[in-house]
Amino acid sequence: MALINLPDFSGELLSEFAARKTERVDTPVIQPAEPFLDIAGEDLRRRIFMTESETGVSLCLRPEFTIPVCLRHIESATGTPKRYSYLGEVFRQRREGGNEFYQAGIEDLGDINIAAADARAIGDAIGVLECVVPGKHLSVTLGDQAVFEAVVQALGLPLGWQKRLIHAFGNMSQLEALLASLVSPQFVTGLSDEIAHLIAADDEAALVTHIDATMQATGYSTNASRSPLEIARRLKEKLILSETRLDDAAFRVLEEFLSLNVPLINASAALAGFADAAGLKLGNALARFDGRVAALANAGVDLSLIDYRAAFGRPLDYYTGLVFEIGVKGMSPVLAGGGRFDRLMTLLGAKDRIPAVGFSLWLDRIEAERAA
Repeated sequence: MALINLPDFSGELLSEFAARKTERVDTPVIQPAEPFLDIAGEDLRRRIFMTESETGVSLCLRPEFTIPVCLRHIESATGTPKRYSYLGEVFRQRREGGNEFYQAGIEDLGDINIAAADARAIGDAIGVLECVVPGKHLSVTLGDQAVFEAVVQALGLPLGWQKRLIHAFGNMSQLEALLASLVSPQFVTGLSDEIAHLIAADDEAALVTHIDATMQATGYSTNASRSPLEIARRLKEKLILSETRLDDAAFRVLEEFLSLNVPLINASAALAGFADAAGLKLGNALARFDGRVAALANAGVDLSLIDYRAAFGRPLDYYTGLVFEIGVKGMSPVLAGGGRFDRLMTLLGAKDRIPAVGFSLWLDRIEAERAA
């Protein structure tokens, strides 16, 4: 695979990163595939380039930097807080064409002042872009997965449905399909009378015994990826989910929430008004949202650049709260994107919970904007 040329503004980027007191790191181009397959999400999984080691271990070409930087931090047993920066090639299939391009960015690990760290990430991304695309009017779209999760939880849906909806956050077509199936449930068919009876009787032990016997009789057990207990519980959950219906009032509440699209300066009032009108208690999620807005203002970030869109998310499963993207106003290419990923470090093997936030810059898109 031929290397592409490093953008001519790379020196400016590295100077900006150094001025923000970050430590530049590099990571191997060949990465273990498992973290990306398990954690990054379906959107990235289907676009990465897979290979294998001589011993059959699944590997991939580095499709992004956040997971490799976090793994490096864990392996090096470095304390936090820690601010890393990176600049290098990533490899994945792109919708706009091309499989290889440069990314740069900052990962901010371990700052327990969540609002200040979120504000710093957005401020740094804006500041770096203002340096490398001077004179352009930037526009920031901000979303918050934690607020969406709070709304879904406050509606009292079964945990399985909450997980499905939260997993779909940021993918509007998938979210709409799930909501449609909640409004008009499709009941489970194809279950044998005995299994249906055991599920209805809530007799888990008998259901597990029946499934195990069936697996033994068919010879399936030796190749099964799930145990009889796991299968039993998945069948029960599937049946419960299929029988759950979202009433019209709750559906309208979700529709109203997802339609919120306001300047950030008005977003706190809009969310509080929505919660009051819907009778939902969103407590901590709204308090954290308000704290971030205040931190952005205190950091000197121009709030007029930022719009809050309730339905906005980013297609990586490890985000937990803030998500944002930045581009030139009126133009479609995203030049920078990022967010908060507080669960990722633990999922990758860190012994303690490490709050984290960061952003990436798409250098080829920035280069095209500089030439425009």
